[in-house]
Amino acid sequence: METAYLALGTNLGNKVNNLNKAVQEINKRVGKVISLSAYYVSAPWGFESDNSFINAVLKVETSLDALNLLQATQQIEVDLGRKTKTTAQSYTDRIIDIDILLLGNQVINSEMLKIPHLHILERDFVYIPLLEIAPTLLIPNTYKPLKDLINPDTHTLEKLK
Repeated sequence: METAYLALGTNLGNKVNNLNKAVQEINKRVGKVISLSAYYVSAPWGFESDNSFINAVLKVETSLDALNLLQATQQIEVDLGRKTKTTAQSYTDRIIDIDILLLGNQVINSEMLKIPHLHILERDFVYIPLLEIAPTLLIPNTYKPLKDLINPDTHTLEKLK
């Protein structure tokens, strides 16, 4: 079993329901969800939209390897109504997005998958919920805890009430 951290985001439809369904499906198809952050409201990142996001991070124990984890999370996205996958060149509104942030201490740098996720330390809607559920988490390749790599006081996120 490995511990995986997944980031969830949605900015279309019933956002809270989208996240709740994603958590349920991850629990069914990926492994036991151990912890889930609060839901946070954030502005779109990397593109313009009138639709704000709701984001969360969860910790899951899984027996899936990295590629099967990627396939499972992408299938959950499709099953929950996602029609197109975002590329690094073109971010868009989405009903659900599930990103693999970390998988144990693995470092993967393939064309299909990068672990640790490349933008963990850049996106407050990722590092603030991750910090909430795993404050002493060591980020592979840095040998430092997350709390030492970011300044949580600079974020502007609000928890969903």
